[in-house]
Amino acid sequence: MELNRNNALSLLNEYTKSESLLKHAECVEKAMLWYAKHFDCSDAEIEKWGITGLLHDFDYEMYPEPTSPNGHPYKGNEILKELSYPEDIREAIMGHAEYTNVSRTSLMAKALFAVDELSGLVFACSLVRPDKCIANLKVSSVRKKFKNKKFAAGCNRDDILKGAKELNIELDQHFANIIEALS
Repeated sequence: MELNRNNALSLLNEYTKSESLLKHAECVEKAMLWYAKHFDCSDAEIEKWGITGLLHDFDYEMYPEPTSPNGHPYKGNEILKELSYPEDIREAIMGHAEYTNVSRTSLMAKALFAVDELSGLVFACSLVRPDKCIANLKVSSVRKKFKNKKFAAGCNRDDILKGAKELNIELDQHFANIIEALS
């Protein structure tokens, strides 16, 4: 299978029907593309980073049992391997779930982990704004919602902190980067 966004999008749509999961995949893709450009990746690498973001949860809806060898992201890793997706994409996707114990050794893997939960939080922050516009979202608003554990409770704050640290980016700057990426 040729590695390109159209093929990745077809695979995502084959396994994922939930509008919220599709939107999450799109947000993570945008964040990954932003960081790939930020880190001066080549055009081919930028596309690879975007594909990784797009596919990181493609198996979640059909195989939601975390920690099970037949669940997310283990099942997705098997599917991607059968389709000849590159090892670095598969490793990054495995590493975005802490419970797999797969080390995040590449910058792409670290970026995926760093943007996954924060993309969800930033998107949730935009939904409670009167204009629902991410571009008008302020870092201070994200920081306030980040501190409120009841807001977007499914977004793991520890993973967000750890992800920023792994990328060696100050937390408020990471918030600003994701706001810009999703705008």
